[in-house]
Amino acid sequence: MAHPMAPPAGPRASPNRPYLPGGWHESVAGHESAAKGAGEGEFDLRFWGVRGGIPTTNAETLRFGGNTPCVEVHCGDHLIILEAGTGIRPFGLALDQSRPIEADIFFSVSRFDHACGLPFFGAGYNPANDFKVWAGHLGPGGSIEQNLTELMTSPLFPIPLSFIGGLKAWGDFVAGDAFEPRDGIRVRTAALNNPSPATGYRVEYNGKALGYVSNTGHLPDQPDENVLALIENCDLVIYDSYYYDEEIANGALRGHSTWQEGLRLCRAAGVGRMAAFQHHPDHLDDELEQVQAILDARLPGSFVACEGQVARL
Repeated sequence: MAHPMAPPAGPRASPNRPYLPGGWHESVAGHESAAKGAGEGEFDLRFWGVRGGIPTTNAETLRFGGNTPCVEVHCGDHLIILEAGTGIRPFGLALDQSRPIEADIFFSVSRFDHACGLPFFGAGYNPANDFKVWAGHLGPGGSIEQNLTELMTSPLFPIPLSFIGGLKAWGDFVAGDAFEPRDGIRVRTAALNNPSPATGYRVEYNGKALGYVSNTGHLPDQPDENVLALIENCDLVIYDSYYYDEEIANGALRGHSTWQEGLRLCRAAGVGRMAAFQHHPDHLDDELEQVQAILDARLPGSFVACEGQVARL
């Protein structure tokens, strides 16, 4: 029996949406998934949450968005979900549940801002769906199932994890491992510079590569070799841009980075495009627009991620 406070798990149709090949555009509608736009062999993604730390609701952050991290990725007809921040709630509303969903959910960390949307992910409560949850930041013997169970325990939350009937499998690994979650999809991982460990991902499909580097820090003038190896020649890298260089007194960061460091790493690694991601709650739309112009000028096609934005690799 469903918990009385659980979100609805029933079918909800998703409309088609167009793509700009090799580029991106903003959403003009509310709840729309990228799912129906991805054809066989295509590698597409959409941002549902791009903010770090805590969601924002003020008018000065509406253009780029206030939901915490969630990215919808399609490798052909297979779905990968990066993080379960508050952005996973509107994503769940947009998912077409006219037939069962089989997907993988990857966590870079399982701190609150990256996991607090999971209890509100309606599609997760549908027992006809089949989600496998992966994490590598908990180390040998770690359990993402146990970690999320503790998050969804009274008095923190009234609905236990066991009520999310669509979560069918758990994939614990150690950062640095490589594996194939589905046929034709290869995932490489790396440990990131974070005092409470974090995992970076490289998703390879159909000759293209997506890098996802969230919750990583850096040292001044010392490029992170783990990150450089992970993102080498990626077509697109989503990079932690929580701070600006000028906000850091000594240049040393652990746990979060800057769009400037991301740009330096991407250029050194031969990356095609970069998406600045996980914006600080106090970074407002007007200043992010300025960062957007600089990014595109220095690495053409790069952008500051905003909610509703769609990219094709």
